[in-house]
Amino acid sequence: MNKLLVIIILVFFNWNASVKAQSKTSKPNIIIVFTDDQGYQDVGVYGSPLISTPNLDNMAANGIRFTDFYSASSVCSPSRASLLTGSYPPRVGVPKVLWPNLEGGLSNQELTIADMLKTKNYATACVGKWHLGDQPQYLPTTQGFDYYYGIPFSNDMSVNPKSKVSEDIIFREGMTIDSLRQEKWRGRKVPLMKQDEVIEYPVDQTTLTQRYTSEAVNFITENKDTPFFLYLAHTMPHIPLYTSEGFKGKSKRGLYGDVIEEIDWSVGKILKTLETLGIDDNTLVIYTSDNGPWNLKDGNGGSALPLRGFKFQTYEGGMRVPMIAQWKGEIEAGSVCKEIASTIDFLPTIAHVTDSEMSNKPIDGKNIWKLLSGKKSKSPHKKEGFYYYKESTLEAVRYGDWKLRIVEDKVELYNLANDISEKNNVAENNPKIVKKLRKKINAFDKDLKQNKHQF
Repeated sequence: MNKLLVIIILVFFNWNASVKAQSKTSKPNIIIVFTDDQGYQDVGVYGSPLISTPNLDNMAANGIRFTDFYSASSVCSPSRASLLTGSYPPRVGVPKVLWPNLEGGLSNQELTIADMLKTKNYATACVGKWHLGDQPQYLPTTQGFDYYYGIPFSNDMSVNPKSKVSEDIIFREGMTIDSLRQEKWRGRKVPLMKQDEVIEYPVDQTTLTQRYTSEAVNFITENKDTPFFLYLAHTMPHIPLYTSEGFKGKSKRGLYGDVIEEIDWSVGKILKTLETLGIDDNTLVIYTSDNGPWNLKDGNGGSALPLRGFKFQTYEGGMRVPMIAQWKGEIEAGSVCKEIASTIDFLPTIAHVTDSEMSNKPIDGKNIWKLLSGKKSKSPHKKEGFYYYKESTLEAVRYGDWKLRIVEDKVELYNLANDISEKNNVAENNPKIVKKLRKKINAFDKDLKQNKHQF
């Protein structure tokens, strides 16, 4: 063999080994992929009969899938506030959906995951849907994110006429700066922002998943040598549904399926990028949804089967969501976790794996690293239970296999171990359990409202 070729091969292998060694000793990268209104069943490994998700299925094969994982709300803004702060929505002052050009949002004095990781010198980016306030003081760049690219709220909304506008803004569909500045609601015509400026109005929504993916891949590539946190919050499958030309008609599940399959493609691109850069063994990747699917009869909504209920509801279908996580070498491949966990657990878990300091203010999330890493462990929510808020009203609690739901004085009790679809209300037959769980609801709600975060 040519002597020069031997030297080149040895240098390459030494460099590759060095990269791997560095990746194992440095702080882990964190990626959270958060979809919008995706149903519990709408992934292959969760039983979807018509939607093909080979990349998510492969991610589950290389990592862990949770069967009893919850968002902290059944609607958009509260679920996002909870994910980033580790708290139930009322504790951090975001119990309702936020609308364009209205006061209110997630206080920039809250400690977000991004804020926390900045103290550890992480590069941070938010790509996609924000929906935690579109006033300047609430935008991602005031919440710990170095970079923002996306839509500031849901894709069926309008535009804030007071938005800061880029000098190079692209206007489409006949819009002008004058029409943007008008106090007129134009549903489904939403702005694309970069940092704190509108760069396109209205955005071409057929290109969003592709563009978000490109931004995500670029951010990962640019920060491959330093720890990074990427929060990729897809606009879809919130209605109205859009997909690029390459995915139209691809799914057996119609347009909704096309949208999910394009998101699955996006996940594949991100995972491949991590592998190519040699950092997949130092990156925790999490995939989940903000809440359950719309209850639509036109085929444009998802499926929460076998769960009961939809978005806007505190039945399981409104808040139990798919969750898949991968971290090669740290999470046991092919694992399945049947313990209770939630998006509120992300912040304390990420604090644990990155050795970061949390706020001294009370939060609701728990460190679930033992569950993620496949060690035999019970849910840290086992003692306290998991609570289902609808806006500022606490409607339900899950305690072990039992779930008590009280809405407008209707008392419902279900044993989720043998009645996952919440078909058999057994409240009358179990008065002691009802009494115990009602007491827990009242005590927890009182405590939370006495200990809301104040700034």
